[in-house]
Amino acid sequence: MLNRRGLLQTSLAAALAGCSTKPDSSFEPSPPLAPIRARADRIIDIAVCLRPFRPAGPRVETERLGNVLVVHNYGHGGSGWSLSWGSSARAVRLAMQASPADVAVIGCGALGLTSAILAQRAGARVTIYARDQLTETTSARATGEWTPDSRIALAHAAAANLGTVWEEMARTAFKAHRNYLGLPGTPVEWIDQYAVSDDTPRGTTGSNTGSNTGSNTGGSAAIPPVGFVSYARRIRDLTPNWRRVPADATPFKATSVSRGEIMVFNIADYGHTLMNDFFIAGGQFRRADFRTPAQIAALGKPVVINCTGFGARALWRDESLVPVRGQIARLIPQPEVRYGLVYRHVLTVPRRDGLVVQSFAGGENQGYGDINEAPDRAEAEQAVRTLAELFTKSA
Repeated sequence: MLNRRGLLQTSLAAALAGCSTKPDSSFEPSPPLAPIRARADRIIDIAVCLRPFRPAGPRVETERLGNVLVVHNYGHGGSGWSLSWGSSARAVRLAMQASPADVAVIGCGALGLTSAILAQRAGARVTIYARDQLTETTSARATGEWTPDSRIALAHAAAANLGTVWEEMARTAFKAHRNYLGLPGTPVEWIDQYAVSDDTPRGTTGSNTGSNTGSNTGGSAAIPPVGFVSYARRIRDLTPNWRRVPADATPFKATSVSRGEIMVFNIADYGHTLMNDFFIAGGQFRRADFRTPAQIAALGKPVVINCTGFGARALWRDESLVPVRGQIARLIPQPEVRYGLVYRHVLTVPRRDGLVVQSFAGGENQGYGDINEAPDRAEAEQAVRTLAELFTKSA
């Protein structure tokens, strides 16, 4: 199964070992692919997020805080959006066991909003308490691809039943995301994604995506490789297979090209849709910045769903949480570009609010333990230059 993890950790040829190695005989060329205007002066935003990673996997369990039932729902690594509906469905089942009339949700990111909406559907009045609404949260700085297997747990530390739980969450979330296809604003859509290789040796221009500077907890380059668990094969039936395609059927002068199809979240539109759904159903939002669990208990709500992401490390003293730094750059939107790319450890996602460009020179290990949230302009510009080379070659 060729997925983003395989593309980023190995060469294209090695990744294709699990897929069809011959061009797909049924391949029908798409309309001409518009070139991406990959220039540094078209960067309109650089955003950094700290993915909330737990070596044992996401935390979806209950805790008593006096008379308050707390349901934790955090620690999804790089799969927060992808697993949101599935993880939140598990959390809400735990929350509604006592049939509470009122539920508080702490956090307004992907997990907070989906938990709140599902609690409303279960019959509760819901108030979200958070410092910021979605647009200012870590969730708003995500790449926006369906990647439910991204940094879920460490292979040696994953909970014994995590594979089964993960599969349930992934399948539930996949089904829920389908309900947002075709809506105004295109909150969720499917796109073609191309994996392109030109066999350029590592170490040449473009293969290094620049610096990883700034204060951190040791730096990504200073730590040994991290062994993340992989469950992708459990759900390979959900998405089409990747296939090799004739290079001359694309605009890329490349030795190897494959094409797949992937679900994408246009986060600006998707977030707006979720916020509207929440408020239309009678939801309330209260701005709050909690520093201790006692402040949450003082809300007087019988049930609280905690969706604070990496913030749970300080708020709930969960020292197992590890930050995994991720940075995206957005280029001015190009409505005519409706395909994604993986090329020389640079990922491009054609979101409606801008073409997302992300460097993965260090693979999934990149950013592990790095708590620096300062944008790195050099990293962003190098990723854009790498992308530009593909279109220079094809000109």
